[in-house]
Amino acid sequence: MLNHPSAPTLHYLLLSLLLLACGWNKAACSLGEGRRIWQQPKPDPITKDQSFLHDTFPSGFLWGSGTSAFQTEGAWDQEGKGASIWDHFIHSTVSNKLATETADVASDSYTRWDKDVEALEYLGVRSYYFSLSWPRLFPDGNAKGRPNTAAVEHYSRLIERLLEKRIEPIVTLHHWDLPQVLQERYGGWKNDTLVGLFEEYAAFCFNTFGSRVRYWLTMHNPYLVAVQGYGTGVHAPGETGGPAGFLIVAHNLIRAHAKAWHTYNTHFRPAQKGKVSIVLGSHWVEPQRGQATAANVELCQQSIEAALGWFANPIFGDGDYPLSLKMKHGALLPTFSPEEKLWVQKTADFFALSFGPNNLRLGRGLVQYGQTVTPDLRRVLGWIKLEYGDPKVLVTEGGWFSEASVGKEDTVAIYLMKRFINQVLQAIRFDGVQVFGYAAWSLVDGFEWNYGFAVRRGLFYIDFSQPNRTRTPKTSAQYYRRVVTDNGFRSDETSREIKGRFPCEFHWGIADSTLQVHFYPFSPQFTDNRLYSWNLTGDGSLRPVPGVKMQTRRAQCTDYLAIRGHLRLFASTGASHYRFALNWSMILPQGDLSNVNTEALRYYRCVLYELKKLDLEAVVILYYPTHRAPNLGLPAPLQASGGWLNYSTVEAFQEYAALCYQQLGPWVPYWITVNEPNRLIDLYSTWKEKHQAAHNLLLAHAKAFRLYEKEHSGQQRALVSLALHADWAKPANPFLDSHTAAAQRFLLFELGRFLDPLLGTRYEEKHSKVDYPEEMKTYLEERARVMGLPGSPLPSFTETEREELRGTLGFIALNHFTTRLVSPYLHTQGNFQQKQPPDHGCVILSDPTWPSSSLGQALVPEGLRKILNWVSQRYGRALPIIVTASGVDDQAPVEDTLRQHFLRSYLQEALKARQLDRVNLQGFYVWKLQDRHAPQFGFFTSTHHQAKAKASIAVYRGIITHGGFPEDNATQTCRFSALHEPCSVCAWMFKNKAMLVFAGCLLITAVMLAALVIFVGITRRNQTRGRGRGVNRRRRREGVPVCSCPPVKC
Repeated sequence: MLNHPSAPTLHYLLLSLLLLACGWNKAACSLGEGRRIWQQPKPDPITKDQSFLHDTFPSGFLWGSGTSAFQTEGAWDQEGKGASIWDHFIHSTVSNKLATETADVASDSYTRWDKDVEALEYLGVRSYYFSLSWPRLFPDGNAKGRPNTAAVEHYSRLIERLLEKRIEPIVTLHHWDLPQVLQERYGGWKNDTLVGLFEEYAAFCFNTFGSRVRYWLTMHNPYLVAVQGYGTGVHAPGETGGPAGFLIVAHNLIRAHAKAWHTYNTHFRPAQKGKVSIVLGSHWVEPQRGQATAANVELCQQSIEAALGWFANPIFGDGDYPLSLKMKHGALLPTFSPEEKLWVQKTADFFALSFGPNNLRLGRGLVQYGQTVTPDLRRVLGWIKLEYGDPKVLVTEGGWFSEASVGKEDTVAIYLMKRFINQVLQAIRFDGVQVFGYAAWSLVDGFEWNYGFAVRRGLFYIDFSQPNRTRTPKTSAQYYRRVVTDNGFRSDETSREIKGRFPCEFHWGIADSTLQVHFYPFSPQFTDNRLYSWNLTGDGSLRPVPGVKMQTRRAQCTDYLAIRGHLRLFASTGASHYRFALNWSMILPQGDLSNVNTEALRYYRCVLYELKKLDLEAVVILYYPTHRAPNLGLPAPLQASGGWLNYSTVEAFQEYAALCYQQLGPWVPYWITVNEPNRLIDLYSTWKEKHQAAHNLLLAHAKAFRLYEKEHSGQQRALVSLALHADWAKPANPFLDSHTAAAQRFLLFELGRFLDPLLGTRYEEKHSKVDYPEEMKTYLEERARVMGLPGSPLPSFTETEREELRGTLGFIALNHFTTRLVSPYLHTQGNFQQKQPPDHGCVILSDPTWPSSSLGQALVPEGLRKILNWVSQRYGRALPIIVTASGVDDQAPVEDTLRQHFLRSYLQEALKARQLDRVNLQGFYVWKLQDRHAPQFGFFTSTHHQAKAKASIAVYRGIITHGGFPEDNATQTCRFSALHEPCSVCAWMFKNKAMLVFAGCLLITAVMLAALVIFVGITRRNQTRGRGRGVNRRRRREGVPVCSCPPVKC
C-alpha cells in the first residue's frame, strides 16, 4: 500500500521544486530581497548605540497620535448617525461577553473633540490621525445620496481647529466601522459591490475635505478586517467563514483601496496635491534558535508574507499575491488578471505601517517549528525596505496596551514606547529606512474592540464611569511629550569616556565562590607505603615486594597539582588579589570544635602559602551561603537547630571565625565574614524570619570582627568586612514621586539595613545610636498597621549590641552586577492574602532597551557609578570601598565580546566615580576565574573544556597593565610595584627550579669530589713524609750521615 505524503510534506516538496525552478529561471520568479534581513547578522546589542541610540530624528519629523471613530466618538445614534457593524456586533447576542460594555458613549469625542485637540497641544505633536465614520456621514452607506450635514460640519470643525493649531490632519476613510446596512444588504466585504460603493464614499471625502487634508489613508489594517471579522468571528461582523471567506474579503479590500487611490490620482491630486496610502499591519518573527538556515529563513519569510505581504505585495510589489500564499491556499485564493495586477500595483504614495498588539497576537498563529514572534519594529522596517524597494514609511500606529487597573501610572507602557521609538530611530540612522513620521497610539483611552474597556491604549486616561470623560495625561503622555520636545533622545553626557589611571595600590581582583578542596596529591609516592621492584621478570613492570613497608611523608603544598594549576590560571590574568571562600561545613562538619577537619585547613593554608609565594594577596570569605536547601552552606547540625533564626548559630560562627583566624590569619590581609547576607535572607519565607535572620547575621559579623580586633589585629593587621549585594535601584517611572520613594526604600532595605547599624550615617552625630534606618522602621510599622498585624517584625538591638556593632567594618565591600527598575507594590488586602509581598514593598522591573545577557542580566554601566556615589554620600569617604564581585555571563566559548564590553564600560564608570566624584574606591574584582560547566561567568572554560582562556582575559590584563585608561596608553609604573609584582630573578628561579636543583646537586658533588681529592692528596703526602723520617732515624742510629752539608764558616 502506498503512503501519500502529508500536507506539510507535500507543501515543502512543492516549495523545494519551486525554489529550484527559481534558481534556473530568475526572471520567472521575481522574489523580493526581504529574506536578506534574516541572513544579515543581527545588530550587536553591545555595540555603541545598537541597544539604545541617543540621537535625534531628522528635521521636520512628523510626530503624531491617533484615534479611530468607533472607539472614541460615542454618540452612536445621535445627530443622524446610522449603525455600524460594530454597533450591531456589541449590541447583539453574538458577543454577549461584552454585553455590559458598549461604545455608545465611549470617549465622547464627538462632543468633546476640542478636548482631544487640547490633548494634542499638550503633547506638542504635529499630526493627528483620525478616521471618518462612514455610517455617520452616510447612514445608508450610499455616498451618492445626501450626506449627514451634522457629520460634515463636525469633521470640518475638527480639521479647521487642527490647522489653526498647526497640526496636520491625517485622515482614514475606513477604520472597521462599515455601515450595518451594507452588511445586511450585500454581505459586507464579501460582496464586490462594496468596491464601487467605497470608491464613491472616498470620492465624496476627497471632494469635501481634500483641500484641507494632505495625507489620506484609505483603510486601517485590512488583515484584521478580513481574518478577525470574516474568518474567526472575533471582530465585527462576527462571521466564521474561515479561509474561504476571508480570502475573498481581503481581495475586495485591496481592490477597493486601489480604486480609491486611482480616483484621487485622477480627479483630485492635480489640485489638492495630497498623498494616499493604506495602513498595513505586521508582526515580526525570528528563526528557530536564531539559526538563519535557508529553511528557517524561508519559514520566516512565509510568516511575514502571510500577514503583511498578503496586502503589501499586490500594492508595493509585483501586483500579485506572494507565492507562498498561492501554494498555501491554492484555488481558494482569488486571482488578479494581468490588467488588474498593473492596476493594483503602486497604488500607494508611501508605506503606512501599523505595529501593535493586535497583529503580534495573531502573528503567533503564523509561526511554526520554533520560530519566535518578537516586537522588533526596526527589523520590520528593514524588511519593508529590502522587500519593496526603499519606500517612504509612515508609522501610523505604534504602541502597546495596559490593563485597565493600571490607570494613569502606565509605567510599562513608557518602556515599550521608548523601545519602539528608538527602534524607528535606529532604522533611520543605521539602516537607511526612510521613515518620516510616527504616531503613538492612541491619543485617549477608548473602546478596545473585542476587549472592551478591559485594556487601555490611550496616552490620556479617561474614567468611563464619569459623564464628563475628563482627559488626564498618563505618565506615558508625559514621556512622549518629552521625546517630541527633544525630537528624539538627547545624548547622555555621563556616558562619555574619560582618561585616567587608578592608583598603584588599587586592587585588581578576581572573585570566586567556595574554593573546591582536592585532598589528593599528584604523586602516589607520598601515600603508598609499599616498596616496588622494577623489571624483575623483564616485562618492565613495577611489582610490590611482599612484606616490606616503607615510611611515607605527608604531602607538601607543592604536591597539590590542583592548587598549582588553579593559581597558574589566576596569575596569567595579571590580577593582584584573589577573593575566595572557605567551606564552613567542611572545616567543622558538626558546627563546633568537636570535629575539626585539619586536612581541609591545611589545604587552604597551602593555597594561601602558594599565593604568598607568587606575591598575590588573598581576600577570604568565612561564610559563603549556597542559597540551596537544605543547609544553605551551614554545617548540618546548625541548620537543623534553626540556622540563622537561632542565636546559637551566632556563637558557633564566632568559634569558627576564631579557628580560621588562628590557623590561616598570618597569610590573609582581608577577611569577609559573610557574603551577601541580603541575598541569604531572601530565602526565608516570612517577614519575621527575614528580619530575624538579618539581625543574627549582623550580630555574628560584629562578634567575629571584635574577636579579630581583640586577639589578632595587632599582629596580623588584616581588614575585616562583610560583602553586600549592591545593585543600583532606579525609579521605574521618572514622573512619579512614589517610584522615587520606592527606589530609595529598596536601597535602604538592601544596604542600609546592614550598613546603618555598623556605620550610622554621615548625617547623624558621631555618637548617635547606630540602628536600622529610621525610614525602614517607619515603613514597617505603618505597613503592619495597614495590614492589621500586631506590630513591626523588625527586632531591636540592645545597648550592648549597638556598641558591639558600631564601627565593625574595615572597608565597605559591595558586589555589583546590574541596575533594577523599582516601582511600589500596590498593597491591598486581596493581594496580601494571595502572596506575601517583599518586605521592602517594591516591584522589580527591567528596561527592554537595556542590553542583556543570556541569563537576563541587564548591562547598565552607569549603575555602578551611582551605587558607589550613594554609598559614599550616605556613609562618608573615610572607609575605602571595594567592589568585591562584578561580572556578566557570556555563553561564547572563547570570543566573549559581551564580557569584554562589560569590563571596559564598568571599569570606566568605576574610574569616573573615583576621579570625578572623589569616591574612595580601592578595588574591583571580576566574577569569576573559571566556569564550572558550560561557558558562563568564567575567564577560563571549565576543566572539561580544557580550561581555555577567553578573549576577555587580554582586555582585563591590558587595563591592569595600563592602570586604567591613560591618555598615552603607556604601561603604568608604580613605586609600589615591588609590593605587587614578583621580581624577575625570583620568577626565573621559580620557573627553572628543577634545573637549579640539578645544578646545585652537581655543584655539591663537584665540591665534595674536590674535597675528597684534596683530602686523599694530603693524606698520601703525610704518609710519604712519615716514611722518610723513619729511614733517617734508622740511618742516624746506624751512623750513616743523613746529609753532607758544607761547613759553616765563622
